[in-house]
Amino acid sequence: MKHFASLTAIAFLSLAACSSGPEEPSATASASADVEDIATEAPSAEASEAAPAAATPAAVLGLEGLGDLKIGKPVPKGSTWAERGAQTSDACRTVSSPEYPGVYAIVEDGAVRRITLGQNSKVKLAEGIGVGATEKEVQGWFGGFRSEPHKYESAPAKYLTAPNARPGESALRFEIKSDGRVGLIHVGEMPVLAYVEGCA
Repeated sequence: MKHFASLTAIAFLSLAACSSGPEEPSATASASADVEDIATEAPSAEASEAAPAAATPAAVLGLEGLGDLKIGKPVPKGSTWAERGAQTSDACRTVSSPEYPGVYAIVEDGAVRRITLGQNSKVKLAEGIGVGATEKEVQGWFGGFRSEPHKYESAPAKYLTAPNARPGESALRFEIKSDGRVGLIHVGEMPVLAYVEGCA
């Protein structure tokens, strides 16, 4: 009798284990299915956001350059940067790319010496400063820059140049127009950084 009671108890526990077993996997499977659904949906949402994010670094001008165009390096072979009816001489030439409207670069001695953001450029610095920003916005990020009078426009037009601007070292320079807004942004090496007329 005791043996029968023990067998009954074992059978009951086995049935309980079997009956609860399928419920747990189905709950787990359901949870897994939910996670898979989210995982399947998430990449597509992330993928749509990833495309602009991947393009963002190339649309940011840094001290090292813009995209594959690097300060101190030759114009990359096979890139879209080329002379397009701009200034050209044995000593100095300018290149531009249809991928970056309003941007041009100065090449001297076979290497990129300066990159300039002009009026139609949507490219910005990592700080979010672009052409059209106010002098106040520039000073908020770059307060230690030295100020010089503008060559062609009356005050408050000026040049704001990084204190570390020197030959062989990439630096930043802003041209502030008479309306107090950024007209041009340059990144490059002196003395090319300070050229006021492209190659001159």
